[in-house]
Amino acid sequence: MAWNLCDCLDRVAELRGDTESLIQGDRTVTWSQVERRARNVAAWMLERGAQHQGKVALYTYNHPAYMEGVYAAFKAGLVPVNVNYRYREDEVRYLLENADAEIVVVHEEFLPILQRVLGDLPLIRGVLVVGDDVRPTQASDDAHDYETVAEHDRPVPNVRRSGDDMMFLYTGGTTGMPKGVMWRQDDLYYRFAGGGLGPAPADKEGFDNYVKEPPMRLRTLIGPPLMHGTGWFTAMIAWMTGGAVVLTDDPKKFDAAQFWGTVHRTRPTSLTIVGDSFAKPMLRAIEGRDGEWDLSSVMMIASSGVMWSQETKQALLRYLPQAMMVDAFSSSEAVGMGISVTTAAGAVSTAKFQLSEKTRLFDEHLQLLDVQPGTKGLVGVGGAQPVGYYKDPDKSAKTFVSTTEGRFSVPGDWAVVNDDGTTLTLLGRGSVCINTGGEKVFPEEVEEVIKRVDGVKDVVVVGVPDERFGEAITAVVSTTGATLAGDTIRAYVKEHLASYKAPKHVVFVDDVYRSPSGKADFKRTKEVALRALGMAT
Repeated sequence: MAWNLCDCLDRVAELRGDTESLIQGDRTVTWSQVERRARNVAAWMLERGAQHQGKVALYTYNHPAYMEGVYAAFKAGLVPVNVNYRYREDEVRYLLENADAEIVVVHEEFLPILQRVLGDLPLIRGVLVVGDDVRPTQASDDAHDYETVAEHDRPVPNVRRSGDDMMFLYTGGTTGMPKGVMWRQDDLYYRFAGGGLGPAPADKEGFDNYVKEPPMRLRTLIGPPLMHGTGWFTAMIAWMTGGAVVLTDDPKKFDAAQFWGTVHRTRPTSLTIVGDSFAKPMLRAIEGRDGEWDLSSVMMIASSGVMWSQETKQALLRYLPQAMMVDAFSSSEAVGMGISVTTAAGAVSTAKFQLSEKTRLFDEHLQLLDVQPGTKGLVGVGGAQPVGYYKDPDKSAKTFVSTTEGRFSVPGDWAVVNDDGTTLTLLGRGSVCINTGGEKVFPEEVEEVIKRVDGVKDVVVVGVPDERFGEAITAVVSTTGATLAGDTIRAYVKEHLASYKAPKHVVFVDDVYRSPSGKADFKRTKEVALRALGMAT
């Protein structure tokens, strides 16, 4: 059968009723309430003239309205689209135009930016403004208050829905303008239902049983922004178990102590983070404060998007011995490429991921390779995957590859098969690979070593122009306050990697620049390095 996510969520709301669905601070929205509010917002969108599979842009911080807006778009037969709230005017204009947005749900803080670009976006039919509190925001002919719309009962939308209905995940990637990854809802069902806890139910009766008694009723605290795939997708996985999505009190910045306080107060079963940029502050916040927060409810901490160091995982396990530390190897274009699980009983080393049955390696010409120890190639994953990039058939053809063994998504991550023949060691994204003297160096590999140096808080590695070698490896490092020398870092890297992978330059900064999701911004980091080295033009 073909699955539509709204049909699934409607059934969850029927079965779960007055149980918690969304939690933020003192506010709790039950499943019955979230279904009603999404229904009202969906009807309003259709009243504004939104067309079937028209795009709904979600331009807010982490807020109950974000998830309600996703649900409402599904109910109205529309396509939810994420908007990076760090974007400035030109980027917002580009994304909304590229996505053909018809409805925008916007946080009041970003309304001025939106209003400056609305004149260039004739397809937009309605704007809903979300406030920090549950109170009406200032409304106008062009912008309506979200809370008022959500609480005003309207007839149930009468629209056709199917498994072919879409959900768009816009990704900035490491280079170029944002690209809209197109996911069919039927394919997403197999990623969200089960969510790593087991296979997705095959029929409606199985889905009902899954919601009534899932392997784990997920109550997931979301650390990164919902505007990124890691936050959004794990929130959807929690919802599909009939569980709850917990949002931090202050979604505008990540505060580790506040995060642990939210764990203590709301009792989540799982936490979503993005690598060491979240985990290391969490570890620093908890050290010396053992017992201040009750963390016994946490059964899983899941990270995706960047590699997560083994040392940090082991340190966290001292405070959460009952938890699994899950490192998921996925991207906006490819979910389920691999997984690494660390527990108090044992671990798979950082950057080593179990091969799934649908994971294969490709050469640079996108031809299938035989998977055997030592094979190095581009990782591709089959099964339920996106159909392509919106309005970009050329890029779609280079990423989504049809073979004699099925269709694969090959987003550009390199890996090598380990000696056991069953696991992969990640090397990094080819688009940021550094070519130094003819040798290709993947930044993530060097970063993982530098992170182990005592006193290093964070690091991003980039390449800068070099007259002799073409590019010189450059480490941009922030410290915990310790005094470190570049020679110390270079010597440590040479102990663990080939000498040509050691950074020629080491630049120290107060804080390494990352996006709210924890991902490295290679472009901005390179600019910082060039200025520090006197190479900026």
